Amino acid sequence: MSLSAPRWSIVLPFYNEEGFIADTLRSAMALEGGPVRLILVDNASTDATEAVCRRLLAGAPGLAVEYVWEERPGPVHALAAGFARVDTPFVSFWNADTTYPPDYLQRAEALLAREGVVAAMAVGLDAPPRSLIGRWQRYRKFVTSRVLRWQAHTGTFGQCFRTQALRAAGGPRSDAWPWVLDDHELMHRVFRLGRSRYHPDFWCLPSQRRRSCAHVRWTVFERVLYHATIYRAKDWFFYRFLSRRFRARGMLSANLRRRDWDGSAAPGA
Repeated sequence: MSLSAPRWSIVLPFYNEEGFIADTLRSAMALEGGPVRLILVDNASTDATEAVCRRLLAGAPGLAVEYVWEERPGPVHALAAGFARVDTPFVSFWNADTTYPPDYLQRAEALLAREGVVAAMAVGLDAPPRSLIGRWQRYRKFVTSRVLRWQAHTGTFGQCFRTQALRAAGGPRSDAWPWVLDDHELMHRVFRLGRSRYHPDFWCLPSQRRRSCAHVRWTVFERVLYHATIYRAKDWFFYRFLSRRFRARGMLSANLRRRDWDGSAAPGA
């Protein structure tokens, strides 16, 4: 297969990630299974992240690299800008501080090959995949996804799609949802077109620093109600119940640029 005709696009947004993105880029360079289109979206960074990318990716075999600029704050805008450039059958969303195994896209495509499946969801691990904790996390998330089928159980960092289905669902950003937890709202729209699939051997390693992002989390009550609400009532849950509560708390998607781990403030704060 020629480099001009990859089957996969990776959309990788970043905002001031010069200290973290190198390992993610090395994951992309080590991917197996043929050429990949890598779309890097700079969400108006003020550091040298792009310079790091250009240095590491110069002449990288197997990658067709494109750089996009998106000044609207918030990863959902960056994802939408990157997705607008996707022309491959499959697309994978990555985080700039997450690492991925070499067979990541191959495993995703195997899951997407199943009848009726439009999304492949990687398990985000807090420990090495073959450790006792890692094995527990992989199988626990898989079992949970089988019981609660019509819900999201992983973040944007581990979401892969059939491009045609995601485009039919409206893409990664919805005008009806300017709030955080857009990865859950996105999957709610995708489920109208087909199913998602998890597998214990399909995983990635997100950065542990994001555990401190308390300002973008829902309450225990909201999360329990999310699990308890049947899929036919999820429109009510997202666009009437949760939207109203998030609006009252000011939980805009742009708040994801506030980083509790380094003391930075949200845009406009």
